[in-house]
Amino acid sequence: MSFTVQGWCPGALRPMQSGDGLVVRVRPPLGRLTPEQAAGIATAAQRHGNGRIDLSGRANVQLRGVTAQTHPALIADLTALGLIDADVRAETRRNILITPFADAPTLRLAAELMRRLGELPDLPGKFGFALDCAAQRVLNDTPADIRLERAADGQLILRAEGADLGAQVSEDTAISALIALAQWFVAAGGVQDGRGRMARLIARGVRPDGGLTGTHAPAPALPPPFPGLTDHGALVGLEFGQMRAELLAVLASFGSLRITPWRMVLIEGAQVMPDLPGLITSNTPLLRVYACTGAPGCLQALQPTRDLARQLAPHLPGGAVLHVSGCAKGCAHPAPADLTLVATPDGFDLIAADTAQGVPLRRAVPLSEIPNLPEFR
Repeated sequence: MSFTVQGWCPGALRPMQSGDGLVVRVRPPLGRLTPEQAAGIATAAQRHGNGRIDLSGRANVQLRGVTAQTHPALIADLTALGLIDADVRAETRRNILITPFADAPTLRLAAELMRRLGELPDLPGKFGFALDCAAQRVLNDTPADIRLERAADGQLILRAEGADLGAQVSEDTAISALIALAQWFVAAGGVQDGRGRMARLIARGVRPDGGLTGTHAPAPALPPPFPGLTDHGALVGLEFGQMRAELLAVLASFGSLRITPWRMVLIEGAQVMPDLPGLITSNTPLLRVYACTGAPGCLQALQPTRDLARQLAPHLPGGAVLHVSGCAKGCAHPAPADLTLVATPDGFDLIAADTAQGVPLRRAVPLSEIPNLPEFR
């Protein structure tokens, strides 16, 4: 398992070096891009990067192929679009995931949280918040540390990741309670050497006390949706969550976009599914396949990944999830998958029902032999 854990996520002001240049992550305000912002990102990706745009698992937009020379001009363009924070500290704190199906109360809570980010303590770079308090929960499988969501009776609850129960709050008290829970996390020893996650702290048997004590179970969560028409608009998918800037520019012409953590984009208000090259508009096996950038786009990847993932997708058993990872870090799908292929210098390790760091069933299978494995026949 030779890989490096950075302990932080890329941002716009603090990009991360990859094999194809700098990765610049844009956090859409309230999870939404206006048509002007989306079109502007598309232009900036072509002008200052390589034109490839990724959707991250935290519903952010990543521009690839940026260089040290083009980065300042990119930031200037994104600043003009209202997409850049005052500084790196503010950018890092704005790690907020909002349900793509947000209703008005959810958006009000998100706006209040954004206004009060300065009240948060210093938190680890990957520490994040999920506002999943629309009528139905849909972000249960998306990583977060503190969640605002609904209980079975419809009441608003605040829940620490890793805890089964949440504390009842109101719209008026929710953000103050969220800030208090973040402060408790730091005071309880959740941060060590600048890193830490809420679920890890809860797993140690540490529990919030006082008004933060959980007594309410969250309502059952829906599985991630498939592409199609929804009450909020048209939900369209992208192969491995990546698109060319030209496609984003066309999507911007349809209206405002909500970025999802499922490698999909919600076109607000659309009543017809768009028919565009590069879009996934129905349920296909590719939606059950996760593959990172792979070599040579990622400096840590030991093999290319996406061509293999495309080749194997039609042969997946019904309902199975496949993860093809360029290294054992497993960035594209940190959760367990039915089948995981992890690149090695000599081929791919095959892991079943585990993450990319699980124990392999088979080691270093040559690339040419993978399609003939029993799991893919």
